[in-house]
Amino acid sequence: MLNSLGGLGRFAASYGGPSPTAPRIFCANPPSFNHWDSTQQHSNHWTQSHQSFSNTITGTQFTDISMGYFVLLGFFLNCSILEHFIMTLSPNLKYATHIIFFISWILFVEILYGVIPFLDNAKSAVAFSIDESFSPIERYGVVNTFLLYLLRFLSLLVLPQCICNSLGLILFNSFKDRIKLKTTPLLAPFICFRVVTKGDYPDLVKVNLEKNLQMCYEAGLESFIFEVVTDKAIHLPHCSNRVREIVVPHAYKCVLLLVVWSRALQYCLEDEVNIVRDEDWIVHLDEETLLSINSLNGILNFCEDGRHQFGQGVITYAQGDIVNWITTLSDSFRVADDMGKLRFQFKVFHKPLFGWKGSFVVTNAGAEKKVSFDHGPEGSIAEDCFFSMVAFRDGYSFDFIEGEMHEKSPFTFWDFLQQRRRWLQGIYLTVHSKFIPLRCKILLASSLYAWVTMPLTTLQIFLSPFCPLPRSFLLDFLVVFVGAVNLYMYIFGVIKSFSHKYRNDPWKLLIYTLGAFVAIPFNVWIENVAVIMGMCSHKFEFYVVNKDTRVIIV
Repeated sequence: MLNSLGGLGRFAASYGGPSPTAPRIFCANPPSFNHWDSTQQHSNHWTQSHQSFSNTITGTQFTDISMGYFVLLGFFLNCSILEHFIMTLSPNLKYATHIIFFISWILFVEILYGVIPFLDNAKSAVAFSIDESFSPIERYGVVNTFLLYLLRFLSLLVLPQCICNSLGLILFNSFKDRIKLKTTPLLAPFICFRVVTKGDYPDLVKVNLEKNLQMCYEAGLESFIFEVVTDKAIHLPHCSNRVREIVVPHAYKCVLLLVVWSRALQYCLEDEVNIVRDEDWIVHLDEETLLSINSLNGILNFCEDGRHQFGQGVITYAQGDIVNWITTLSDSFRVADDMGKLRFQFKVFHKPLFGWKGSFVVTNAGAEKKVSFDHGPEGSIAEDCFFSMVAFRDGYSFDFIEGEMHEKSPFTFWDFLQQRRRWLQGIYLTVHSKFIPLRCKILLASSLYAWVTMPLTTLQIFLSPFCPLPRSFLLDFLVVFVGAVNLYMYIFGVIKSFSHKYRNDPWKLLIYTLGAFVAIPFNVWIENVAVIMGMCSHKFEFYVVNKDTRVIIV
């Protein structure tokens, strides 16, 4: 769920000038990026840094800032071009080349920002910071110094997530072209594809249901059924042994008064409604989710393996016609997040350390019934996240499912904002639930508070040029690492999202990669607004995003 938290914005905000000589974008006295300063230039910068921090930044300094930005952008685009090149290689060569690019990118950004000494920069990055450090307490006072360092450390709350994303992208091959079946579909267990909807967009449900049925036939599935669970009758035209429409009665009430999705999901588990046996499997889909052959093969392999009760795979957002390019490019981060953090936590720990999404969820029917969705209002806003934490608490096992499904990003900025607001509120309620032990939600809480404190860490964009802090190699390295990883995830997400469309058109792929880079400020802004709205508004309101292109009001 915590897939796009504006990590790059947090990086830009938090790395605001650890020393007067460190190369950086947001700093009071940035050095030239054409060559590293001489000893005399270092002295000049040191003298300038002791001037009143109320001084304005000069035009020359802004020129250096812009130069640093374009150096970073240039390397970013070069990486995207190289990433396109590797799409023409074999899967194993793609994987190996991707690892080289990823590590090179991190090292480049660390060197660019003066954290790792390189050639003539060695003296500036190490010796100078030790010999000519200053006391922030003397300059800013005790209280202000504490607040400045607090903002810096808050930016590292997202570090565990970045580490898991990095390990997931490095340790596992994300470039497999085809997922091979380990057994024949004829021997596969019974699978129930369950689509939950309020019934507001019946045409969307009908069209996607037909597409998904055809995909199942193409994959050779024999034992399956689609259940459409809705609050309002849709009147599906093909209700048969393959399709079942379940209308949740208005009078139905759970023990703990659930709302929307949780209420519908729990209704399906009632004995008089449920037709799925405990040994069968349930695949949860959103109303706009489209299956693929790879995802179906991955699901069959997961179910046939049978060692884990719950599983999840990757969702992409650029399949088919794109309605809103900015929101789609912003969601490219979520694609990389699925292939990084989500994959790592399930493949290595087999636990939802950071939670999971609400779609492309595969569950053992018996295990789902025991965990249930009847967890009260606090478990109804982000019902997927709360469900995963309860299953984690109860000792169930999770795994990553190969293959990808396809969805649409929100069509309007308002829907995009409301979606993020609901996620934040739902995760907030999950983290603060007394029914979830701390051992299960510690990393989820870290990600949540990284998101909640984002408006504070973003303030450093304005504070850092006037209030630099002495260098700290470890702190500087980690902050830059966070930013480098998040930047690369936009590259990776765009490549994985659009490569199937523009494999032979590198210029379009390059434009979309640049578009993702340009969309980052929007993503940072929307996440900040979502935090303010989420923390200040009623936390039990469930907003449903429109994914039907035929009802968009332009």
